[in-house]
Amino acid sequence: MKKISSLTLLLLMVCLTYGQSKDEMEIRKLEKKWTKLLDEGDTAALLDIWSPDYVVNNTKGKIVTPKEIVALMENGHTFPKVKRIIERITFNDNVAVVMGKELQQPPSMTTDENQWIPRRFTNIWISSDRGWLLAARQSSTIVLE
Repeated sequence: MKKISSLTLLLLMVCLTYGQSKDEMEIRKLEKKWTKLLDEGDTAALLDIWSPDYVVNNTKGKIVTPKEIVALMENGHTFPKVKRIIERITFNDNVAVVMGKELQQPPSMTTDENQWIPRRFTNIWISSDRGWLLAARQSSTIVLE
């Protein structure tokens, strides 16, 4: 009986240590959702998931806002597909910082991910009365030497 109790306690500790929190699972879900919305060009839904003061430091080194992004999309711009690999999510009070690697489809629009452009990214989410909102994003192309 003592062995079973010890095993149960150990299993519980491992699950609590390595398990994802409710907030982390929500952020991971939202990361997938907003990427899908961008792929679909759903500006109304994107405006719902972005904070009113959302800013992006894009790969061209320009800081843009939802107004500029939506205008670009409404004028027919399609963003290249992105595969995002989250490496870490850190929480500080009501702020979640998501960091990792992403692969961006190149201008040739090839579906061969081996040819996609490697980048590093940081996304910042804020918990609000509307839920988690994407507040800021930065993405930089990795320069291979």
